[in-house]
Amino acid sequence: MSTTTELLREAAALFPDEVVTQAHVRHLDLPGAGRFALITLDNGLDHTKPTTFGPASLAHLSAAIDQVEHEAANGEIVGVGITGKPFIFAVGADLKGVGLLKRREDALAIGHGGHEVFKRLSGLAVPTFAYYNGAAMGGGVEVGLHCAYRTVSAALPAFSLPEVFLGLVPGWGGCTLLPNLIGAEKAVKVVIENSLNQNRQLKGVQVFELGIADAIFEGADFLEQSLLWTAAVLKGEIAVERPEVDRGQAWDQAVATGRFLADGKVHGAAPAAYRALDIIAAAKDGDLQAGFDAEDEALADLIMSGELRSGLYAFDLVQRRAKRPAGAPDKSLARPVNKVGVVGAGLMASQLALLFVRRLEVPVVLTDIDQARVDKGVGYVHAEIDKLLAKGRVNQDKANRLKGLVSGVLDKAEGFADADFVIEAVFEEIGVKQQVFAEVEAVVPEGAILATNTSSLSVSEMASKLKHPERVVGFHFFNPVAVLPLLEIVRGEATDDASLATAFAVAKKLKKSAVLVKDAPAFVVNRILTRFMGEIQNVIDEGTPVAVAEKAVEPLGLPMSPLVLLELVGPAIGLHVSETLHGAFPERFTVSPNLKAVVEAGKRGFYVYDSGKPELDPEVAALLQQGDKVLTEEQVRDRVLDAVAEEISLMLAEGVVAEPQDIDLCLITGAGWPFHLGGITPYLDRAGVTERVTGKRFLAPGVASVPAA
Repeated sequence: MSTTTELLREAAALFPDEVVTQAHVRHLDLPGAGRFALITLDNGLDHTKPTTFGPASLAHLSAAIDQVEHEAANGEIVGVGITGKPFIFAVGADLKGVGLLKRREDALAIGHGGHEVFKRLSGLAVPTFAYYNGAAMGGGVEVGLHCAYRTVSAALPAFSLPEVFLGLVPGWGGCTLLPNLIGAEKAVKVVIENSLNQNRQLKGVQVFELGIADAIFEGADFLEQSLLWTAAVLKGEIAVERPEVDRGQAWDQAVATGRFLADGKVHGAAPAAYRALDIIAAAKDGDLQAGFDAEDEALADLIMSGELRSGLYAFDLVQRRAKRPAGAPDKSLARPVNKVGVVGAGLMASQLALLFVRRLEVPVVLTDIDQARVDKGVGYVHAEIDKLLAKGRVNQDKANRLKGLVSGVLDKAEGFADADFVIEAVFEEIGVKQQVFAEVEAVVPEGAILATNTSSLSVSEMASKLKHPERVVGFHFFNPVAVLPLLEIVRGEATDDASLATAFAVAKKLKKSAVLVKDAPAFVVNRILTRFMGEIQNVIDEGTPVAVAEKAVEPLGLPMSPLVLLELVGPAIGLHVSETLHGAFPERFTVSPNLKAVVEAGKRGFYVYDSGKPELDPEVAALLQQGDKVLTEEQVRDRVLDAVAEEISLMLAEGVVAEPQDIDLCLITGAGWPFHLGGITPYLDRAGVTERVTGKRFLAPGVASVPAA
């Protein structure tokens, strides 16, 4: 047994609950090439439980390499391959275990241990091959990078180095080997750009096109074809040629571009992207061991950081809590939904219709006040399906079927008489929505669910004049509907369990992260963002320059500045929500006269983009009426965060959601709150804001923060 194997088995005590990935060695006779050793990574569970690498798993892989190393040295085999169980190659380090580490030396040992095991693959006396047969992430990608050759399945659904997204760096060779394989520009795209864009995944074809894999084969017989290709390589019938990596100015430019991307996403507020870029920059000289050492040090530092704990906390929310919504009724109460009605045919309604028909694949009928609007809405859905067809996301038969399921009518009785679920997306005015629901209730079946996409109005009041208010439920999506995962499901005062269970069942089919929310003004995301934005508006109204107010919150690393976000939402919608909340809580929510002036002037936002960067619109500047109270950036930031902490505390006291974790989940999935902050409540706890405002923390000590050693 090698020393590396022994040390890893000792380190396994740090990960008591590790689900161990075994490394099984079997031998094959490759046609005309000779005896070949194939290592298969398998944790013994089904494909919904991906294989990961903790110390015990690395020890098993190291023991397998002990065996094939001996066989290679004795001339008993001609090559070694590594692959995964069906649908899964390997998805990286055991993140649950990483979160348990309390000492930097333990974190350093884990990083070093992974390197020592993976490096042994590249040091074997025979060629090595990685066969990416299924999902490969993090350490799963990296173990393959240590091999001499790689193949990838065309059916591979997810391939990434997501570490920066979580607050780490690709620390088992990713930052060093990948740029030396495919060049710095492509490596920065995988390591930095994709990670910071909500952990964007690569498909098998993209992996091949980037040059990470040397060959690509169809999924049905992927391993068989990979082994035949391997035999041809070993026999010299196939020579793998790779483009020469540009180690000149292009490398430096790629790193500079990466820093620009990181600045735009996290504004220097999280270190992981910058540490990764430092290692990529240094990898230009091709000194692999120096790169591995730098990865070890970066891993050790980052594993002990608050950003990683935040990232793991956020990851757990979206991977686990989002799939088991707190407070959701028994799913057995849900009624079947075989037809959907959409009231309205504007942009939001049309987006909803597209989502429902794609995910549920049932008839979807839109209605509106005139035929032109109905035709435009149906036309939008059909055009979007055609775009999916052009991109190869659906085939011609499915595109035809989906388009055939979408129709529009003027008469609700004609369109909704057999609908099981009807959602309205009309003008945000309580009287209009009450009238719409009264008309719908008169024509739908008795068990049909009536859902509202309202962003701030009372679901209970909306249902109050109906004969059956118990079947009305809030179903609040976030724009763009196809991108943002959050769905706030609102229980009105009369909503019954069957209606609520049906709403959650539909949300699951729509592949949305559903959070149960009490019927309170503006629910969760809009209430917090409106308080946040309201304080920014207040300090501007009082006299703080716009640029100072905007820059004050940059250290949070939010995806966009407050006034750019306002432009995305729409000033008129922002004004409407602030007016709604001012009516409910006048002592905390104000209506900015300057925002009102901007809306009345028909401006789409505060900025113009003549130079490509946001600059204050001169016409908006002329509208602003400001006082003489000028705050510093720090004063603005403290005031904004204090207001947000107060509002969250009040929302929890009101029971708007079950726990602080639900507020964090809402902001991460509905407002793009950065993973590296771990959600708003742990950030406020770490910054000391919560205790300053409320006298206590939102979360227990150690949750989303560095544990005591």
